[in-house]
Amino acid sequence: MFADLHLHTNFSDGTYSPEELAGHAHRLEFKAIALTDHDTVEGCARMTVACQQNGVEFIPAVELTAEHNGHEIHVLGYYLDTANPVLLTRLAECQQVRQDRIRHMVARINDLGIPLAVQDVFELANCRSPGRPHVARALWQREFCGSIDEAFDRFLKKGKPAWAPKLKMSTQEAIDLIHQAGGLAVMAHPGLTRADELIPELATQGLDGLECFHTKHTPTVAENYKALATRLNLLITGGSDCHGIAKGKPLIGTIKVPYSYVEKLKTRVTERALDRGLLLASNSSR
Repeated sequence: MFADLHLHTNFSDGTYSPEELAGHAHRLEFKAIALTDHDTVEGCARMTVACQQNGVEFIPAVELTAEHNGHEIHVLGYYLDTANPVLLTRLAECQQVRQDRIRHMVARINDLGIPLAVQDVFELANCRSPGRPHVARALWQREFCGSIDEAFDRFLKKGKPAWAPKLKMSTQEAIDLIHQAGGLAVMAHPGLTRADELIPELATQGLDGLECFHTKHTPTVAENYKALATRLNLLITGGSDCHGIAKGKPLIGTIKVPYSYVEKLKTRVTERALDRGLLLASNSSR
């Protein structure tokens, strides 16, 4: 029994709908999957229904972009209450930041003499949480670039003329936001972040887990992060980081995380909920 705990849909920068992604999960015989769209949980309602129809266990989740000591850290939140008002308010603010960033990037592309319309990007994205892949796809579709990779290489990577910085929350804020929504906070793809020295400090901030299995992690890297997670008493997760065809080829099915790790996540969520309930009961009796 296996799971993929890092997947994206067209509610952020993926190309699959929730129904298509659930169908792929069923075909690949996954027992469980998580939807980790960027700065949004809007796709979770449809994914819940689609997974029920396909006999796949669903974990509502999100991927937040944070910053710590100058490093960009992606934090995954699992088992979220997707109706939590504090979470939804903060995500709406993050989505506005994303939309403003798109406007800044397109303006810089226009300054280079390329007449890309910002509305073309928003219409292609058709979501509240757009990202650079949507700009790249718009450049490619309008034939301003020969490929999506070319769009990134010429314009959109950090240091390129159309790149624009994104305002980020702190890792502490991301972890606290996930916790108050009932979830578990996990550092995404640490092998790409290359800031291993920060992980013990993040653990003291309340980080719950480490994404050890990832498409860009070699087996040796995954084992090293598993050992680190064990030393720090962090949960172990993993996923393909599939964006459909947005980044070349579909990745779902390339990473199969043993379901035993999902069971450990569920145990931790249950323990924390019980602790919270006991604390509330204690406070109310005073």
